Amino acid sequence: MPSFDVVSKTELAEVDNALNGLRREIDTRFDFKNSKCSVERQENLLTVLADDDMKLRQMQELLKTHMVRRKLDAGALEFKDPEKAAGSSLRQLVTVKQGIDQAIARRIVKAIKDAKLKVQAAIQGDELRISGKKRDDLQGAIALVKGLKIELPLQYVNFRE
Repeated sequence: MPSFDVVSKTELAEVDNALNGLRREIDTRFDFKNSKCSVERQENLLTVLADDDMKLRQMQELLKTHMVRRKLDAGALEFKDPEKAAGSSLRQLVTVKQGIDQAIARRIVKAIKDAKLKVQAAIQGDELRISGKKRDDLQGAIALVKGLKIELPLQYVNFRE
């Protein structure tokens, strides 16, 4: 029985490459001269340090730009509220989303069942397995999931006949 998996994964090696490009740009830009702006990554958590609110917003835009340049979806970044750090600087935590949340997975399964497609959807941890008898039914399920406008970047992998 043909099946495929719906996952939401972000390659952390590509995130590191994007952060390295961001650091190089911060080092060379005139408006960041003599500033203490930096970005650090620990697992799925990025810490953005900036001197003031304007530089923090610029760093957010630069981070999104460098993620897109590395062919990563900027929607995988979840920006938390900025907080005060030492002196007048600001710190912001950014989470790199990995996996499909249970609420979003249930929403996808419900949409597939409501569409009365001839496929079965099963939640398996932080991913979704969709199986059916025909390849055309699976392609219809992919089109339906893409049409749901989910804020997570989704990949359709592991297609099996």
